[in-house]
Amino acid sequence: MSGTVVNLPTQLADGLPLTVDVSAHPRSDDERAAILASPGFGSHFSDHMVLVKWDVQNGWHDAKIQAYQPFSLDPANAILHYAQSIFEGLKAYRQDDGTLASFRPEANAARFAKSARRLAMPPFPEDAFVAACDALVTIDSAWVPEGGEMSYYLRPFMFASESFLGVRPSNEYYFCVIGSPAAGYFSDGVQAVSVYASEDYVRAAPGGTGEAKCGGNYAASLLAQQQAADEGCDQVVWLDAIERKYVEEMGGMNLFFVYGKDPDNVEIVTPDLTGTLLPGITRESLLAAAGELGIRATERKISLAEWRDGVASGDISESFACGTAAVITPVGSVKARTGNFDISTEMGPVTAKLRQLLLGVQHGTTPDTHNWIHKIG
Repeated sequence: MSGTVVNLPTQLADGLPLTVDVSAHPRSDDERAAILASPGFGSHFSDHMVLVKWDVQNGWHDAKIQAYQPFSLDPANAILHYAQSIFEGLKAYRQDDGTLASFRPEANAARFAKSARRLAMPPFPEDAFVAACDALVTIDSAWVPEGGEMSYYLRPFMFASESFLGVRPSNEYYFCVIGSPAAGYFSDGVQAVSVYASEDYVRAAPGGTGEAKCGGNYAASLLAQQQAADEGCDQVVWLDAIERKYVEEMGGMNLFFVYGKDPDNVEIVTPDLTGTLLPGITRESLLAAAGELGIRATERKISLAEWRDGVASGDISESFACGTAAVITPVGSVKARTGNFDISTEMGPVTAKLRQLLLGVQHGTTPDTHNWIHKIG
């Protein structure tokens, strides 16, 4: 059935009207409640999706909210052959007062547009990106869980949709947003992860697509991730493509290193952005928020050898990774052909303090001094 929903926008941006086609077969209250009781991560999806088309004649047009459903693709569709595909990940949260909010969607919108330009795709308007996410959260608000670290994970993505076999940018694209209720990333609580430093493969090289959030980067990472698993590790750590000695990032997360043991006199260091690693929004948030806790924050190169030696000497007391999905994850041990080392099996006090601050802001229990929380509705 078609219809309208209270509080939904009538357009995503100037000149981009929004049509609403309500799902005729939404999950029942009982079905939804059963899913929300134990949603896992990225396993279940809410009733609707946002879909917008682009072509060279009309630009962005035909924006609609419709029932979550499969795509029908021609075998010659460009996405299947040339991988013009980008995506983002952000979360919406149910606040203590019952309202809904997302965390820094404007930053995701800006990064999405930057990724599009790198892959020769038409940038999606940043205000329309935020409005599309808001609209999906609004129509599927019953899917936003509450309590603990529960959230509603939003996955905006864009892909080429023209059917042809010539090697060139597509003349047609789809922009889409889907949503998934999510529990804490770790079902048994936050666990220190083990990582394997990849000395055989690289994630990205200067001039490549390292700072774009594109599907090809993740496809190229899977062999190294499998190698890490074969070594008994949870994740891969990437080194730079030129010298193969500087730490860049962990799987799909940015890395931080805590220098010093006194929680009142420590420094956090993260690899600087060289164009080969993803400019994480959680990473940027931690750099900005560290000062509120009296923590110095630095961006610079750090080699695998400095990491190993720093742990051995005690100069590096904690290591952690950060990203939208898991927020902050302690790194407990590192394997590499040049030598293994253990850091800690527990989350350190600095890691815990930063994690508590970020989660508090996201869930509305800690003051938002940076105006990062975006109210929905």
